[in-house]
Amino acid sequence: MWHNSNFVVFVAFVLFIGVLWYAGVHKKLAAALDKRAVRIKEELDEARRLREEAQSLLASYERKQKEVEGQVADIVAHARTEAEEAAKQAKKDLEVSIARRLKSAEEQIGAAEDNAVRAVRNEAVRVAVAATSEVLKDSMSAEARARLTDEGIATVGAKLH
Repeated sequence: MWHNSNFVVFVAFVLFIGVLWYAGVHKKLAAALDKRAVRIKEELDEARRLREEAQSLLASYERKQKEVEGQVADIVAHARTEAEEAAKQAKKDLEVSIARRLKSAEEQIGAAEDNAVRAVRNEAVRVAVAATSEVLKDSMSAEARARLTDEGIATVGAKLH
């Protein structure tokens, strides 16, 4: 029986298992497996917690992104409204400015016309006075001219005082 190698290996194996059993290796192995199972369970729990946090964070960022998109849309709409209002106001201001300039130009044209009419009248009066003076000089004597001059001075003096 001891000559059969299979039997000897079997007996050695049984003794080896017995020594391991006696030494409590099975308890240590079970404890190690239990520790590993607990560690794996903790890692899975941590992974679930991290996943939930990541999903929560993702949802938060998606909400913030939607809020920001809404704010951007509001800002763009407000900017468009302000730009339209500014364009309308600029158009009104331009119309007022053009009307003011037209009025000023018309006033300047009127003043220039008045000045031109006054200048023409003054020139006509000067020419008439010069012509009258020439006609009177040629047709009147020196005594008559002196008498008319004195009368004119007296008339002007009476009307001014």
